Amino acid sequence: MNKKQIGLSICALAVAGAVQAAPLKVALVETLSGPQASTGLLYRTAIKYELDRINAAGGWNGEQLVIAEYDNQGGTAGASDKVKAAIADGAQIIIQGSSSAVAGQITEDVRKHNLRNPGKEVLYLNMGGEALELTGDKCHFYHFRFTTNAIMRIKTLVPAMKEAKALGTKVYAMNQNYSWGMDVDKAVKDNAAAGGYTVVESTLHDVNKIQDFAPYVAKIKASGADSVLTGNWSNDLLLLMKATRAAGLKAKFGTVFLDQPGNIGNAGDTALGHYVSHTYNVEANKESEKFGNDYKAKTGHYPAYIEPQTVFGMQMLGVALKATKPSGDKINVTELAKNLEKAKIASPMGEISMRAADHQVQLPMVVSTVAKDAKFKVDGTDMGFKVVKTFSASESANPVQASCNMQRPS
Repeated sequence: MNKKQIGLSICALAVAGAVQAAPLKVALVETLSGPQASTGLLYRTAIKYELDRINAAGGWNGEQLVIAEYDNQGGTAGASDKVKAAIADGAQIIIQGSSSAVAGQITEDVRKHNLRNPGKEVLYLNMGGEALELTGDKCHFYHFRFTTNAIMRIKTLVPAMKEAKALGTKVYAMNQNYSWGMDVDKAVKDNAAAGGYTVVESTLHDVNKIQDFAPYVAKIKASGADSVLTGNWSNDLLLLMKATRAAGLKAKFGTVFLDQPGNIGNAGDTALGHYVSHTYNVEANKESEKFGNDYKAKTGHYPAYIEPQTVFGMQMLGVALKATKPSGDKINVTELAKNLEKAKIASPMGEISMRAADHQVQLPMVVSTVAKDAKFKVDGTDMGFKVVKTFSASESANPVQASCNMQRPS
């Protein structure tokens, strides 16, 4: 090879190196230890499931996406510290789901970081924080929610239970005393006229601090409620289910997280006839069953609780990544966000899209009831979730909140 050829080769290598984008770093800032770790670990499983698929398809710009885990230990202070650490480590996408309180802290940390560091923005993908304020007065361009909210959950739960004649005319609202629980409490009251019921009593209790729900179950029994509508999750729902079993409470429960692993096992036959409004049921149709079987083959269990919505959210990220070209040697997070606003996928439950006005995902919902003739059993019991009623994305949607005043990049 002569000197001219050597020079051309060196130039070619330099150009190739200049356009090769650096690996895209993703940070999972989640509760991976402590009493709420059961939920956080499910987020990790779902994210890894779809991230492996994205990387198998080529990743982004020919590079594998790199994910790092940061244990926030279930608290807002821990989450804030971990977000700062993740950004310092080069993460450009932050993912979290457990707890609306933690989500509220992370979205604010991301917003402030992006204001202070133009050109070095990071993206926050919220897989599970359902408080209305996150797409209301706290909405901002770099936050995307891939789960529902209290209005969507109760808006679908109430008519399905009413049609099934399981709602009754007296409802007890039982919720956790923070933004999410307050949203559910309000939604239950707001839907009273449409549901044809009276809220006989409502309780807001401490979050993840109560070890014995027997006194609360006694209050429910004393109220004469036909049904209980609750947004409780994790240990607060697990222990509530356990207490209802011990007390032999007959009231029907309308829930949003009853499909959390362990709930049916704890409640036993007491759970029969209880309802859940969720984003996926494995026996909804052939496509949902196909997805469920693939997920089980790769993870050891069928997708449930917060896993399906997380997988679908990651699929939407994959669509946006394909549409985002490298900017120099890195990804332009603002362009990625613009592409994520336009992302649509055909999920097993129906079309899912992102609403650009507030970055609230638009997705189908399904209301199911615990039954022994369900095809897919859970928790090693003879019970599972049987489909009662499905709702399209448009039927499930809530309006954009007037408090969302999203400032878009110029």
